[in-house]
Formats: sequence, C-alpha cells, structure tokens
Amino acid sequence: MDKLRVFTTFSGYDSQCLALERLKRNYPQFDYELVGWSEIDKYAIKAHDALFPGTTNYGDITQIDWENVPDFDLFTYSSPCQDFSQAGKQRGGEKGSGTRSSLLWQCERAIEAKRPKFCLMENVAALVSQKFVKLFNQWQLTLEKLGYRNYAKVLNAKDYGVPQNRERIFLVSIRKDIDMTYYFPQPFRLEHRLKDLLETEVDERYYVKEEVVSSIVQSSFLQRRKLIHDKKYDEESGGIMRTLEARDHKEPHMITEDVQKD
Repeated sequence: MDKLRVFTTFSGYDSQCLALERLKRNYPQFDYELVGWSEIDKYAIKAHDALFPGTTNYGDITQIDWENVPDFDLFTYSSPCQDFSQAGKQRGGEKGSGTRSSLLWQCERAIEAKRPKFCLMENVAALVSQKFVKLFNQWQLTLEKLGYRNYAKVLNAKDYGVPQNRERIFLVSIRKDIDMTYYFPQPFRLEHRLKDLLETEVDERYYVKEEVVSSIVQSSFLQRRKLIHDKKYDEESGGIMRTLEARDHKEPHMITEDVQKD
C-alpha cells in the first residue's frame, strides 16, 4: 500500500496527523507522509515541531504558491471558526470579506491547483446554522464544481469516546473519479468521565481563581443542580449533568434558560 501523502492547513499541533499516527499503530499496512503544513501561530508552530519535527511549514496560507508544493492525496482544512462561532461576533466568512473565517476560500486555490483525492474540513456546528448554512452550501457547491462528492455531518465528541459535549461539522470530499463512498462512524457508549482524565496533582498556577469559583457556585451551578434534580436527572440520564460552560460565571442566566427549555 502506497503512503498517503498529506497536507494540513490551519494545522495547530496537527490533531489530524495524530489521528493518522493512531491508524499506523492499529493497522500496520497503513502509512502516511506529511508533505507540508500551513500555520502562522508561533506557539502552535512550536508544538507542531515538537510532535512532527523535520516537516515543512509553508506559513501563511494566503501567500502559498501551490505550484511549488509537493502533490498530496489528503488535504485537511480546519479553517478559523471565530466568525461563525456563537462565542464570537459572527461576522461570517463570505468570500473577500476579510474576516478570519473567510480564509476558508483560500483552500479553493489549493484544491484547484493540487486536485487531492480527499479533502477533510472540520469547523464549529454554527457553520450549518440558519445564519451560515447558505455559505456552507455555497462552499459545497464550489467543491462539486471542482469535481468532488461531499459527505457532511455534525458529530459530537461525547458520542465517540471523549467526555466533552463538543459538536463540530465535518465535511468529507472525495474526488469523483475515485470509486468510493464515505460513511460516518456510528456513535458508541461513553465509557469515561472527565474525572477519569484529570491529573491528581496540578500546579496551583492552573487553578481557577477563588472569586470565579464562588460566583459559579452561588449562581448558575446551584440553580442548575436544583433544576436538574427536579427533573430527576439521576434516573433519566444516568447521573450525567449537562454542560457547565466557561462563561457561566458571567452570564448564569444562560444555564437556567437552557435547562428550562428542555
């Protein structure tokens, strides 16, 4: 089996390649080669170099001359989500708008120039919300015109072995001349809780400040516990409490309203 040649963009520390490393361990017949990646954040670059030393960072995606990049089979692009995310200002990602999320359209240049067999996109679920789904469909149509079949689905990390309520939209695109159909993995029972992953000894500099803890306990957290207890959550959900968000100490009404809607 030939090595799968891979190019990742908006790479971060490259979780995509970490997944490929796991495939290598579990399936000896599989192998891949990271032929290049694109990242500009200095801390992400340091992390990437530690994990995958000796690989070439092509830097700013807007400046890449794709004709000078080696050919690759798999192209991944987890482009910036800030302008789609509900936690951001939701300025969108229209082509030419200049927002961070509009960097998605830089990937069109790469795909058109290199024609990889497979493309993989990951982004926040808000990209397929009513506000942004038109843009998402426009992107899918762009890929179709470039000769790809698309498979899209929102997946939640908690359905795939990770104790985190984290929804993301995944888009798998396969070049039309390749006789292959993609099926998303089926969810499976979560066997681990967050407490199973936490370290027993943590430096105090990583502790949440006492005033933040106090504001959470005195507001949203207690209200949440009462509301969920009234709904007999122990019986209905196996004792799994709903998500406590980082911003709840500032806007506790978000939790109570969220629970009351259910």
